[in-house]
Amino acid sequence: MEKTKKQVAKNKDTIQKIVVLDFGSQYTQLIARRLRELRFYTEIHPYHTSIEDIRKLNPVGLIFSGGPSSVYEKDAPTVDKEIFNLKIPILGICYGLQLICHLKGGRVAASNEREFGRAQLRAKGKSALLQGIKAGQVWMSHADRIEKLPKNFSIIGVTQNSPMAAFADEKNKIYGVQFHPEVQHSTQGKTILKNFASVICGMKPNWTMSRFVEEKIALIRKQVGSKRCLLGLSGGVDSTVTAKLLHTALEKQLTCVYIDTGLMRKGETEAVKKRFKEEFKIPLHVVDASERFLNALKGVDEPEKKRKIIGALFLEEFAAKAKELGHHEFLAQGTLYTDVIESVSVKGPSQTIKSHHNRVQGVLDLIKAGRVIEPLSELFKDEVRRLGLALHIDRRILYRHPFPGPGLAIRILTSVTKENLATLRDADAIMLDELKASGWYEKIWQAGAIFLPVRSVGVMGDMRTYENVIALRMVTSEDGMTADFAHLPYEVLAKIASRIINEVRGVNRVVYDVSSKPPATIEWE
Repeated sequence: MEKTKKQVAKNKDTIQKIVVLDFGSQYTQLIARRLRELRFYTEIHPYHTSIEDIRKLNPVGLIFSGGPSSVYEKDAPTVDKEIFNLKIPILGICYGLQLICHLKGGRVAASNEREFGRAQLRAKGKSALLQGIKAGQVWMSHADRIEKLPKNFSIIGVTQNSPMAAFADEKNKIYGVQFHPEVQHSTQGKTILKNFASVICGMKPNWTMSRFVEEKIALIRKQVGSKRCLLGLSGGVDSTVTAKLLHTALEKQLTCVYIDTGLMRKGETEAVKKRFKEEFKIPLHVVDASERFLNALKGVDEPEKKRKIIGALFLEEFAAKAKELGHHEFLAQGTLYTDVIESVSVKGPSQTIKSHHNRVQGVLDLIKAGRVIEPLSELFKDEVRRLGLALHIDRRILYRHPFPGPGLAIRILTSVTKENLATLRDADAIMLDELKASGWYEKIWQAGAIFLPVRSVGVMGDMRTYENVIALRMVTSEDGMTADFAHLPYEVLAKIASRIINEVRGVNRVVYDVSSKPPATIEWE
């Protein structure tokens, strides 16, 4: 009897999971992120995951994400109809709803009135999915509509332009919503996702970042075994958390290497050395490759080319140092999901936005060979910070602003020279100093000074000048996927601009970027 009680307790504490099938939406990771915030464990897998592999994952629920396609198009992404025989609750979001309708015998067609942006949802009848919701704002993004419901489905939600904004087959626990509950603009979105996880799938909210740490450490140990791992550090939040996590898992099997590219912020290299030696007690090998990087970037102003040069040189420096230190079978990186989704689509047919330095060809070859460890590749920045707190990393380190892996090279919108770097470093340091002094630093997601490839006429004293222009980019965001420019008080901006112009030689004009993401990205390159 005692054994049975223990077994029941163990099963009660088992982490159940929801699997999100990615059909290419830029919001796919937000679905998993929202559910994780609610403490329901969620994984993302490609839409073409086989039925057999889905069975092996043993999910208690499935979510079909949105996507850019139309279900009636030739070669539109789809799933095997056998998926409905798994007897697992299913929620379709936007394209996912339309796909369920299409596969179940309903009809989807192009809409005369497309819906993009805010809409008012009104619940209709009783449904487990919309339990506790009568009305609320939702975020629409679609050009198709349902014209005929499948058999056994009923309408559970409407908007002004969508008479079938949500539907359900309550008996078989299959649901669909035309809007995106995962985005912030859907005010009842978290309630809908919570209803799906807890009411419909019967999950308990028992997933935490501490459990993620335990599971990730176990996976790292299983993957690496008794072999050695080389981690290349940038010194930022992502690589710092990666280093602490890997060191906890592997201890002496981990070798940390910091490549001084000459492209870092003012004082960054010395700060990294001190942090690893005094705070983390993690051995760190420092390679001064600044001259090599500067020579390779000489005369290069095209951003994609800069990223690829920097990524390739990183890999070469790691390989050379690894050879010197002894053979390492694995390369580790602090890659985040935003880096993955914006560079190479690995989960679904989402569109590539830019190449990332962690996705140059040499790294891709190692990934294909199973020799790259990226423990943060399914996490957003805010989740990485929570992971860092679970690893007992100082909050002051974790809440530093994101900084691009290629460093200041992609914040100089022309060729990279020692002179341009010195100018930008000084301007950037002044900006950060004033943000911290004014109390705005922690209110901002990311801030950076940009060296523009233009000069402007100015007057300093009685002298006419023709000098450089610095742009300031400061944004507020939760996850980096969307962002708005920071609405700083004029007096703060004025002080930053005045100090840069007066203290940094070669600058006579400062401008402020007031564009949001989208349509602009956070970085200029």
